[in-house]
Amino acid sequence: VQLQASGGGLVQAGGSLRLSCAASGGTFSSYAMGWFRRAPGNEREFVAVISWSGGSTYYSDSVKGRFTISRANPENAVYLQMNSLKPEDTAVYYCAAKLGSLGNDVTRYFGSWGQGTLVTVSS
Repeated sequence: VQLQASGGGLVQAGGSLRLSCAASGGTFSSYAMGWFRRAPGNEREFVAVISWSGGSTYYSDSVKGRFTISRANPENAVYLQMNSLKPEDTAVYYCAAKLGSLGNDVTRYFGSWGQGTLVTVSS
């Protein structure tokens, strides 16, 4: 499956952005989906994941309560609604796909990755 992330940009602290990820080339509803991010000088980190059905979601502690992951299987798309943004949320955000269920380790074994979209939060 090929993934294309979009929706990044520059926003002030406290603001909101909605990231989108369009999937093609696979049966989208067969994939669990995730969002990850990499801040300058840091390792890539887990942000949020959603099961193939949308029935299960998991978030990192740093974004829980502020970010919401969702998906629209008929549209082959997954979204990340980001509210109450903080400067420390500044990063390149990547969407990723994992065939099948989320598994026991929901943050691992994502085999397909998009190109990333930059989110910059100014203070």
